[in-house]
Amino acid sequence: MFDVMIIGGGAAGMQCALVLGSSGSTAYGRDKKTGIIIHQKASHLQSALLNNVLGITPGTTGVEILKEGKRHLTDKYPNVTQIEGEKVMAVTGEAGNFTVKTNKGEYRAGIVVIAIGYTDLFDIEGLNEYLIPHRLSPPEKNRKQLQNTDHLVKEGIYVAGTLAGWRSQFAIAAGSGAQVATDILTVWNNGKHTKVHDKI
Repeated sequence: MFDVMIIGGGAAGMQCALVLGSSGSTAYGRDKKTGIIIHQKASHLQSALLNNVLGITPGTTGVEILKEGKRHLTDKYPNVTQIEGEKVMAVTGEAGNFTVKTNKGEYRAGIVVIAIGYTDLFDIEGLNEYLIPHRLSPPEKNRKQLQNTDHLVKEGIYVAGTLAGWRSQFAIAAGSGAQVATDILTVWNNGKHTKVHDKI
């Protein structure tokens, strides 16, 4: 049983996993189990060239970011379970007891974060009812988002990145993933607003 299962391995999903992983040394995060189903094939980072992101060397490719993100997560936060080569088919259940069904198996989780792209090919049983046209994308693109309030789709299900209704910009997607992670940390910390900062 995972406390949190993140679906998606792009900027939003990986950033969410990094922030949750960094809480492992805190009293409220120490015993929490986080998983991420890393599905990167459809990530817009596959074709990205990053020149305008603070802290990232100009000319870095999105493919490099995706590869480095997984290594970073493995090296720094091995407490986060990375699951590759699986596609999510359904999310069912209620807060505290969700079942995430993939093409290869099932996982149980208390909280689910959906952080895949805003493509019109989105099809996850249990979530399709929340699909609406993307609010910040040209109508002719037929992009989708999950209806949400401050990233919360319904109790226990969060959405991050472009699927939350944000523009397709690396820094925005990563920030959305971090916001969701700190919202979850706040829940774990009994409602006390929470963030994780490393200091020198």
